[in-house]
Amino acid sequence: MTNWEQIDTYVRKWLKEARINIIDSFKKTLDIETKSDRNDLVTNIDKETESFFVKNIQEHYPEHHIIGEEGHGKKINDTNGVLWIIDPIDGTVNFVHQQRNFAISIGIYENGKGKLGYIYDVVQDELYFVEVGKGAFFNEVPIPKLADTKVEDAIIGINSSWIISNRHIPISNLHRLVHDSRATRSLGAASLEIAYVATGRLDAYIAMRLAPWDFAAGKLLIEELGGKLSTVKGDPLQLLESGTVFVSNVGLHKEILNKYFLANE
Repeated sequence: MTNWEQIDTYVRKWLKEARINIIDSFKKTLDIETKSDRNDLVTNIDKETESFFVKNIQEHYPEHHIIGEEGHGKKINDTNGVLWIIDPIDGTVNFVHQQRNFAISIGIYENGKGKLGYIYDVVQDELYFVEVGKGAFFNEVPIPKLADTKVEDAIIGINSSWIISNRHIPISNLHRLVHDSRATRSLGAASLEIAYVATGRLDAYIAMRLAPWDFAAGKLLIEELGGKLSTVKGDPLQLLESGTVFVSNVGLHKEILNKYFLANE
C-alpha cells in the first residue's frame, strides 16, 4: 500500500531544499549547454537538481520508476507501478536570462493513474499542488473549479513562433484566434502556464511540442479542476509521449477546437 501522505511530506521537503541550491546559483557562473538547438538549454543546475530528486527517490522508494528531462532514471516503456515524471527546471531559458519565471514540475502516477502533482515557482516560492480526488491548491488555498469563458473574453497562452509557422494548425486559423481573443501571453515555462490556466491567470494554453515532464503535473491539476487537456486535434494526451498540448476550461476548449483548430481541414 503506497503511503501518499509520506510521499507528499518528502516532496515538499525536497522542493524547499532544491530551492536553496537554485537561488544560491544566481550568484555563480552557470555551465550552459545546448541540446536539440541553440534555444534548448541545459545547465549544471538542471542536472544537479534532477540528480538530487532522483537520489532521494531511489533512497526512499527504490521500487519506484522515474522519468527525468535530463535523462536520469531508467528507460520507461509502460506506466506500471509508481512513476515519477520530473522536470527539474522547466523554463531553463528564463532561468538563465531572467532568474525567474521557471518551475520545478513533478507528477506522480500509479499504474497510469494520477496521484500527486507539484508545480513549484522557485523564485516566488509559490506551490501549485494537487492530490487527485481531494482537491487542487495554491499555497494551501483551495483553487476553485474552472469556469467557462468565451474566446472574446479569453487570455490565451501561446508562443508567437507557433503563430508564424507550425505543421499542426493552419496559420490563418491561429491568426483568427489571436484576433478574436482578448489577448495573448507567452511565459516560456509550460508547467507554469498550465498552472496559470488552473488559477485563472490564463484561460487557455496552446503548445505544439511538449514532453511528458512538461505536462505530467499540470495535467492532474487541470483535470482535478474540471478542465480539459488534449492534443490540438482533440485526442487524449499520452503520458509517455511528446506532442501538441491544448489546455483550457471545457467550454472554451470545445469552442477553440471546433472553430479554429479543426476548421477548414
